[in-house]
Amino acid sequence: MRKSTAAREKNMPPSSGKKNNTAHSNDTTDIKEQLSLLAEPAYRDFSSSLLPGTEHILGVRLPALRKIARKLAKENWLENLARCTQDSFEEIMLQGFIIGYAKAPLPDILEQIAAFLPKINNWSVCDSFCITLKAAGENPAEFWDFLQPCILSGEEFTVRFAIVMLLDYYITPEYIDRLFPIFDGISHEGYYVKMAVAWAISMCYVKFPEKTESYLGRCRLDDFTYNKSLQKITESLSVDKETKKRIRAMKRL
Repeated sequence: MRKSTAAREKNMPPSSGKKNNTAHSNDTTDIKEQLSLLAEPAYRDFSSSLLPGTEHILGVRLPALRKIARKLAKENWLENLARCTQDSFEEIMLQGFIIGYAKAPLPDILEQIAAFLPKINNWSVCDSFCITLKAAGENPAEFWDFLQPCILSGEEFTVRFAIVMLLDYYITPEYIDRLFPIFDGISHEGYYVKMAVAWAISMCYVKFPEKTESYLGRCRLDDFTYNKSLQKITESLSVDKETKKRIRAMKRL
């Protein structure tokens, strides 16, 4: 099964160790300079291989970006957010992290999330942004309402954002039965939408196997998403061999 966002962030090549001291700088006046000093060419090449089509990758590791974002989110977070441009993959990621770490009234956070969504153009920014939005776990009802229009969006990564938010925060006893109709109702044809739905269903299976298997027996998923869901379930270390065998037999031909 695909690893969680947090696990994927940790499972990166080791740092060369050349620029770590810069990450401790308290100077937030020149964001671009900080990012430039933290950039690693080898890591840039590695990241580019995982994000085909994504341009202007500097090669700054996500833990370093998170450290900068935490500092920028502590004071004058909206001003610091506005100082970030869209000139690089890292600056866009940094914006998402600042929003996620900001301690502010929920309406302000939701307003900035809405403004940020059109800037997401790859799975990495999307998924890392979602896992940083811990406010969703603290305000599930409000975020649930916020996500509903996103599910119906025509933008691939806005829909993916909504699905990943569901799998990060809503695979719970209170919400599990409300997720399956949503999965059935998603009609966006984007690859990253379909893969997110499959990922979400596999996570539902890990936590609620009986409910999820029952859903798979009557779902209206397209063949690609359905079979990918089965594949991701069988890739899980949490599923035993006999169950995997039964799940594989459910594949549509």
